[in-house]
Amino acid sequence: MALISPRTLRHDLYSYSYQEDPKTPSVISVLASLIERTLARNARVPPSTKAKTSVFDCSETPDMTVQSYLERIFRYTRAGPSVYVVAYVYIDRFCHLHPDFRLGPANVHRLLITTIMLASKYVEDKNYRNSYFARVGGLTREQMNKLEVEFLFMVKFKLHVNVSVYESYCSHLEREVSSGGGYQIERTLRCAIEIKSKQRFNNNNNSNNNNNDHRLFL
Repeated sequence: MALISPRTLRHDLYSYSYQEDPKTPSVISVLASLIERTLARNARVPPSTKAKTSVFDCSETPDMTVQSYLERIFRYTRAGPSVYVVAYVYIDRFCHLHPDFRLGPANVHRLLITTIMLASKYVEDKNYRNSYFARVGGLTREQMNKLEVEFLFMVKFKLHVNVSVYESYCSHLEREVSSGGGYQIERTLRCAIEIKSKQRFNNNNNSNNNNNDHRLFL
């Protein structure tokens, strides 16, 4: 696959058919607002002498705002609102594990597409291939694969997000932008582990009910 210039991201790379409701989830605007303010704050602080070149740095900064980039990802993947919250959890974990890392224009796009792809794999039942996410994000498949592996090792494969953590990050996002219009995050988290836990709970209850029924008839 040929390298896609970041500056071509403003143009559709392939045809897309809109669904009946193309409305962008409010979480995208909330997340974009928070990240844009983080970028502005980081731009005012001199870079750390300990900071090393990040694997997420790109030589040519994409000619898209964070808002536009997130909207593009949503347009082509239709990832649910919970995916973006979980992606934010991953970014926060990454930054805590690597305090010398600073979110900036050169790395924010690649970090977003990587975390959103991983969050989609964790949350959603069905997902696109890495090559598809790469094309949406303006990368090659090889670049996307490398970023995924690097990120997984850098966060020590800690991708689990339970419901309480998810709720706390939703509340944090809402507080961060409360003065800007009172956004409310969509709070639907379809977590595979939580679903399996509920299924096991229901199966155990059904088994107990069946045993009780047998006792009643004996």
